[in-house]
Amino acid sequence: MGKTKRGKGTKIMAIADCHGLPVAVCIESASPHEVKLVQKTAAEMLLPDAPAHLIGDAAYDSDGLDQTLADCGVNMIAPNRENRKNKTQDRRHLARYRRRWKIERLFAWLQNFRRLVTRYERHAENFLGMIQLACALILLKHL
Repeated sequence: MGKTKRGKGTKIMAIADCHGLPVAVCIESASPHEVKLVQKTAAEMLLPDAPAHLIGDAAYDSDGLDQTLADCGVNMIAPNRENRKNKTQDRRHLARYRRRWKIERLFAWLQNFRRLVTRYERHAENFLGMIQLACALILLKHL
C-alpha cells in the first residue's frame, strides 16, 4: 500500500503491510507525481520479497505503473479515474481497496510524533532519519 503526505515542500511515501505497519519509507520533493515515486519507495523495502498487491488511491491509476509493477509480480489496485476510457479494475480487485484505511492509520500514528508534524529538521536527511526512527518505534510498540 502506498500513500503520500505533503508538508513544507516534501512528500512522504510509505508502504505498509497488511497490519498497517511500515515496510518502506521514502521522502522526495513535492514536485514529482506519486506515480513516479512508487519504484523508489519499493526499493527501500525491508522485506526480501515484493508484496503481491499494492493498494493506492486514484492518483496511482496509470498504465505505465501497472505494467512496471506487473513485471515485478505486483498487482496495483487503484480505482480508475473518472476520465479513463479503458477500465482496468473490476469489482473483485477493488474489494481489497477497502483495506486502504491501514495506510491512513500509519500516517495517523506518524502524526503522534511532534517532530514530524512541525518538521523542525531543515535538512531532508535529518527529516528522513526522524521518520525512520518514528517507524522503528511504531514497529517496536506493535511487537
